[in-house]
Parts: sequence; structure tokens; C-alpha cells
Amino acid sequence: MTNPTHDRTRPWRGIMVATALPLREDLSVDYDAYAEHVRWLIDNGCDGVVPNGSLGEYQTLTAEERARVVTTAVEAAGDGARVMPGVAAYGSAESRRWADQAAEAGAGSVLLLPPNAYRADAAAVRAHYAEVAKAGLPVVAYNNPIDTKVDLVPALLAELHAAGHIVAVKEFSGDVRRAYEIAELAPSLDLLIGADDVLLELAVAGAVGWIAGYPNALPQATAALYRAAVAKDLDTAVPLYKSLHSLLRWDSKTEFVQAIKLSMDIAGRPGGPVRPPRAPLSGDIETAVRAATEKALADGLR
Repeated sequence: MTNPTHDRTRPWRGIMVATALPLREDLSVDYDAYAEHVRWLIDNGCDGVVPNGSLGEYQTLTAEERARVVTTAVEAAGDGARVMPGVAAYGSAESRRWADQAAEAGAGSVLLLPPNAYRADAAAVRAHYAEVAKAGLPVVAYNNPIDTKVDLVPALLAELHAAGHIVAVKEFSGDVRRAYEIAELAPSLDLLIGADDVLLELAVAGAVGWIAGYPNALPQATAALYRAAVAKDLDTAVPLYKSLHSLLRWDSKTEFVQAIKLSMDIAGRPGGPVRPPRAPLSGDIETAVRAATEKALADGLR
């Protein structure tokens, strides 16, 4: 089911799965399981992967682990263009080093948060993206003002794009109205869906890609949803969206890593435990995630 139309000239487009990272019970990284997971996602309709994002628990990895995750993803994907490593770090120099490592590994693009060690102003944001762009790979900006407290507003995104420092934006603000302002101010900047639970709204607004969470557990159903949504086939997309939304909304919650890994475990995928300070789900949250996942599987969604 690999998508043969994946655009190698703009490899950040399509369904790029922010991969969860399989951990063993001793919390070591299971690289073999990760490689198999990358291959499985691509074989089941996804276009590529985003290692070392928040869902991949990059903040808890050693430098050696983080580098090996990237090389493992590139090798498993069989085509480095399908891999978009996250290169977020506290310092711009460190983000640049991770972008250099991604380029050396053969990745096709990188995903970059704004500076998040402090609440950066526009000048600091511009300098940060300019520095990482020097690595030579296309840079996808990641707007997550909820967690970073730095908002890549449409006017600032337009500046970064006009300067040649970003090619696309992963929009995670939850404000779908921004899609139209971004298109007005920077019509050649690619809009990527950044949160699973606004997929339909941003697809209708013109998104050309999805940096996705829940395909980790249900790639075929979520790929069908995405492709129907971007094709404006609402007769297909809306019922599927309604059926999946009780799961998709967990991608925007604090417990998104644990939730998606639990859904993976239930679906027979190698999710496994999480590293501290995250803790396993319990109580009402675990019950809700488990019920939504089991219902999706019972409905034949895979």
C-alpha cells in the first residue's frame, strides 16, 4: 500500500508520521522494533516518518540514541527523502548540529521548533531559523505556542518563508482560521496539519501534508481519512472523521505520548512503556483511550 505518488521534490508533503519510539521494559530503545515500525507505516499507506519529535520522546534520549534513531529511520525507510527528523534543542547551535546530522544521514527535510529555552522575540526566531537553514535541508517550522510559548503567527511565518528559511509549517495552534491568513501572506508556504483532531478542517482549508500521530496505531484508516479530506471527498471523510475523532483528540492532550502508545499496544504494535517523567496512564484516562481504541478496532478500522 506504499503511496507511489510521494513527492520526492517536496518530501515534507503527504502523511509524515511522528513516530512513537518502541522501548523495552528496561526503557532501552528497541531499534529493531523501530525499524520494523517505520517499514510497516510506509507499507500501510503513509508517505514517511518524523523521528525525534515529541511523540518520539526525544527530550529523554541521549545524543547517541537520538542520532541512531535518525540513521535507523533512514535505513528502514529505504529512501532518506521520506524521513524528516525533529531537530529541536535549547540552543540554535545544537539544533544546527542535529540538522547537519540529519543531512549527513540522508534525510530529506527537518522539523524545527522555535527557540524554547525562553520566550523568544521575533528577531531571535528569525536568527534561529536562519542558522538551522544553513545545514542545507528544507526546514519545516513547527508552531506549537501551547508548549513553547512562542507563537509563529502568520506574518512571522511569511517573513521566514520569504527569507528562504522555511518551506512549510506544521500548524499546531488549533486555530484553523490561520490557514487562510497564511495562504494570503505566504501563498507558496506549505501548510501541514499539525494536530490530528483538526485534520478535516485544515485539509479543507488547503493543507498539503499531515505530521501525524495516530497512524502509529491505525495507519490504513487514518490514511484513508487524510486522502479523502484533501480530495474534498466529504462523503467519505466526514463519517470516518467522526468515527476516529474520539481517538484523534488525544493527539492534542498532555498525555498524547502515553495515549498513542497504549493504542498501539492494543492494536498489536510495538508501543511499550514511556520514559520518565512521563508515567503510564491510569484511571479514567486509560479507560477512555482503551475504549476508543477497542471501538475503532471493532469497527474494522486498522
